[in-house]
Amino acid sequence: MADGALRGTRLGTLSYETDENVRLADRQAVYYDCSCGTTIELPFSLEAEIPSVWECRCGAEALLRGGQWPEKKPEKPVRTHWDMLLERRSVAELEELLTESLDILRSGVDDFYESGNKGKKK
Repeated sequence: MADGALRGTRLGTLSYETDENVRLADRQAVYYDCSCGTTIELPFSLEAEIPSVWECRCGAEALLRGGQWPEKKPEKPVRTHWDMLLERRSVAELEELLTESLDILRSGVDDFYESGNKGKKK
C-alpha cells in the first residue's frame, strides 16, 4: 500500500488541516450595552465597519459603548387585505356585490358555482 493513504470523509466532518502557521487578522474587542443590563463583547477585525447597534440575547437592541442611536427611518404602513381590496373596488361596489350574493343565497339556488347546475332550485 502507499505511504499516504487516502482517508474517506463525509459531509460535515472536521477538516484535517491544523492551525499551524495560520496568522489571524488583527482584531479589536468591541462592547455593546443593552438596556437589560447585559454587556456584549464581540471581536471585530480592525478593518471591519463596526455597527452601532447589535441584537442582544434578550431580543432588545444593544448600543455600541460610546456610540449614538442611529436615526430611525420612517416605516411604511402595512398594507392589509382590506387596503388592497379598496384599491380595486369602492365601498359602494362591495356593498352591491354583497347584496347580490346574499340575494342569491336567500333565493335557494343550489350549487351556484358548479358548472352546469346554475340556477337550479332545491
